[in-house]
Amino acid sequence: MGHKNKTYIIFDGDNDKWAYARMKGWKALEHIDFDFENAHDEYSLTTNASNEDYIKGKLRKRFQNASQVIVLIGESTKNLYKYVRWELEVAQNLNIPIIAVNLNGDRKQNNNTCPPIIRDTYVVHISFKMKIIKYALDNFPSEFKKRTTDKSIGGRTYNESVYSSLGLND
Repeated sequence: MGHKNKTYIIFDGDNDKWAYARMKGWKALEHIDFDFENAHDEYSLTTNASNEDYIKGKLRKRFQNASQVIVLIGESTKNLYKYVRWELEVAQNLNIPIIAVNLNGDRKQNNNTCPPIIRDTYVVHISFKMKIIKYALDNFPSEFKKRTTDKSIGGRTYNESVYSSLGLND
């Protein structure tokens, strides 16, 4: 199965583009069951991409069609305010579920790398492994929508049994 709703992916374009490219590669391989509809495929940027207002306008349009957000968290993601923090604020304001994917392999919130704006909020924190990303895309958005306000604080994780059931025992 794969996730057919639009997914907006946030990442450090200078340092973590490799991870975004790997996700697109997983999606492209026919023998791998990994799919997502990439919100970045819509409203492409043109030569005006150096203008911050222009870029944010295009990104805002991409958010309109997104059902969930993946933020790829690398070593410097927490320090990026111009776009990454802004994109996370937009996702929160639009009440879009956020899946925080730790590129260092952490399976829980890591305050040394996690952007402060999503620390201790109702976000699921997972490792950068295809199977757990697919699992989160298939399960977290519906969980997010069912949450109640008194249970909607604090970072979420998947327990070890979920990782084990996916063959991720490391």
